[in-house]
Amino acid sequence: MSQNARRFPLIAGLASLLLATPLVAQETDEAADESTAEATVRVLYDIISSEAGRVPDWEPVRALFLPEALIILRSSREAMSVLTLDGFIQDFDEFYQVPAVQENGFQETILELKSTEFGDMAQVWVLYEARVPDGGGNRGVDNFSLIRRDGAWRVAAITNEVPFPGRPVPDGLFD
Repeated sequence: MSQNARRFPLIAGLASLLLATPLVAQETDEAADESTAEATVRVLYDIISSEAGRVPDWEPVRALFLPEALIILRSSREAMSVLTLDGFIQDFDEFYQVPAVQENGFQETILELKSTEFGDMAQVWVLYEARVPDGGGNRGVDNFSLIRRDGAWRVAAITNEVPFPGRPVPDGLFD
């Protein structure tokens, strides 16, 4: 399996994110909505999804995270990768160089979301489907830890898990 093929589950872990709408609209309309932790997560999914031939603008992505954020993604059934925000963006940038992604774009769709806020901290669980249009899709679960800083919700950490036969998404996770 090629390096890029092994990365698809890692990238799909976040990022795994959806609706290939123009980035200009995302930056002006959606990026401003950080009023809830859930809204911040939805903005992230929207920005990372991209049409064929386009690479997301990483500055709006950076603005949604604490500079010290950690992203922990499932890279295989046995391993997880721990990334800084810069490492996460670099990994995604490399993923966008894969010919199938350049030709077809990348979408990650939120299928279900569960959010809990308490004071200045929040937990957001996301069941998503990541796919390269005209290609296969993978489902996964992202768990976001966010804090409110200066009136806006910022991602402090993301952990990712990918269900597979014998390890499905737990019952009740999204009830």
